[in-house]
Amino acid sequence: MRREELVDLNAFATVAEERSFTRAAAKLGTSQSALSHTINRLEARVGVRLLTRTTRKLAPTEAGERMLRALGPALDTIAEALASARELREKPAGTIRITTLEHAAHAVLWPTLEKLLPNYPDVQVELVIEPSFTDIVAERFDAGVRLGESIAKDMVAVRIGPDLRMAVVGSRAYFAAHPKPRTPQDLAQHQCINLRLPTAGGLYAWELQKGRRELHVRVDGQLVFNDASMMLRAAATGFGLACVPDDHAAQMIAEGRLVRVLEDWCPPFAGYHLYFPSRRQPSAAFSLLVDALRYRR
Repeated sequence: MRREELVDLNAFATVAEERSFTRAAAKLGTSQSALSHTINRLEARVGVRLLTRTTRKLAPTEAGERMLRALGPALDTIAEALASARELREKPAGTIRITTLEHAAHAVLWPTLEKLLPNYPDVQVELVIEPSFTDIVAERFDAGVRLGESIAKDMVAVRIGPDLRMAVVGSRAYFAAHPKPRTPQDLAQHQCINLRLPTAGGLYAWELQKGRRELHVRVDGQLVFNDASMMLRAAATGFGLACVPDDHAAQMIAEGRLVRVLEDWCPPFAGYHLYFPSRRQPSAAFSLLVDALRYRR
């Protein structure tokens, strides 16, 4: 393949992914007119239209989508080879993009990055905080952070935090007016604070287990949130019971602002893991970060 052809294919992939000549030109460091000429030259060479252009929309045609799917892995391999070559120097370098949950970013990632990055000024890290799962390959992330039990089997998963447990909590004022629940069935007599799941959009059914007995309990109450910190704030104010990861509530429990109940129904489960594709050739910077994050009991 001639160099000119490779340049044209990379230009097409960038325009197709950005859905904009303006953004693609800025990313490639060229002008819109030069980029448009490149795409026209490529379409003339292959003999089919690859992009649909209107005043409001730019998108790949069917032929363009097929070419983009074929090009993606090849361009990724070339990019990784170039990145690996650039990083064959004394210190690791490069950008690492990670998608993560907010709590994992605060509790696990940042404490490690805060200590690591000052020693490696050529390493850049971008954390994208989002509640729902992201296709890390399609969105060009190097890795993601989620709970271990929810990671796809085709990914490499590295434990970066301890096991977690759920905690059912309420305020002292609330329990002064309501008896403490002793079994999951007792929750039907209580005001409970619901969590709206970010992915499916439904309400979280409290997952409780004692021995081999597992229950998914639907609860009722005045309040629904999609944020654990708001659930804790409402519970501490006396609006009812909340079910959250125990490390979210640990400080309020220690301060006496919240009281834990049904603890024997809340067994541990797999904590946060860093995950990434098994076929990925890790850079020196990425390997460094994985080793720094790896959970050691």
